[in-house]
Amino acid sequence: MKYVCELLGINYPIIQGGMGNISNAPLAAAVSEAGGLGTIGCGTMTPDEVEKIIIQTKQRTNKPFAVNIAISVSPYTKELIELVIKHRIPVVSLSAGNPAPFIPALHEHGVKVITLVASVKHAQKAEAAGADVLVAEGVEAAGINSSLELTTFTLIPQIVKQVNVPVLAAGGIGDGKGLAAALMLGASGVQMGTRLIATKEAPFHDVYKQNLVQAGDTETMIFGRTVGRVRRILKTPYAETLHEREKAGMTLEQYNEWTSEAKHIQGAMAGDMENGFINSGQIAGLIEDVPSVKELLDSMMAEAGGQMNRSMQEWKEVQAKAGK
Repeated sequence: MKYVCELLGINYPIIQGGMGNISNAPLAAAVSEAGGLGTIGCGTMTPDEVEKIIIQTKQRTNKPFAVNIAISVSPYTKELIELVIKHRIPVVSLSAGNPAPFIPALHEHGVKVITLVASVKHAQKAEAAGADVLVAEGVEAAGINSSLELTTFTLIPQIVKQVNVPVLAAGGIGDGKGLAAALMLGASGVQMGTRLIATKEAPFHDVYKQNLVQAGDTETMIFGRTVGRVRRILKTPYAETLHEREKAGMTLEQYNEWTSEAKHIQGAMAGDMENGFINSGQIAGLIEDVPSVKELLDSMMAEAGGQMNRSMQEWKEVQAKAGK
């Protein structure tokens, strides 16, 4: 945990997940200002669009933040790498593709590289390619997921056992107890997405935030298994339509059309739950309020510390009773 904080220049071992085309400066800056690592997700945005967000984020904070590039999703990967170097972004996270061709150039310019992985094999390859930090994401996470569908609880300890670089846990984490659990599994910190949607600084539609606050433990669904594109979204009228369409049969082309960035923006930014969708991880069932980012991160650290102290005390009492 301490090493990751020092490596990334942050106070708390908490980083923001890339949010694709709904990424924005207010939330990324707020996460960095609160002690975590804010992240700008490039999605399918053009370099000019991403550059505007980078500049806006720099105007809001002088603390480190990251840029996430989804390699196989963005048609501008090379240009985005150049943009990161131009603006001296200290951290880049690479996902949805092979990071190996891009890591040397980033390291040459002093950029720390985080790579998203979903299996031990992926983790070992990323480490061999030179990744500084790994984010191991379980199927509990929002949005596009690995078709392997491994859970965070099983994934983290297996990856930690097989690599030597720090591992951050992602998927199903949104409070201090989740942070404590990730640390106990061997992770050095966590990545969050869904929980940060429901914060005051996040410039998403109130309908999105309220849907998360009101969600129960079974309010998310997986769409796209039949075409090998696993995506976790919140149950909404449009999500139910997608479910019926998949049951009737669909092509990969139709899947891409129905889950396009435009459809996500329609749900997340316009609050149109009839014609657009909203990503959500399974952590939605634990979201009960809309705090500021600072309030959230501070409370998570306090809760994690308290939980670990209580567990340690109980452990000592059990050991003492057993005569050990």
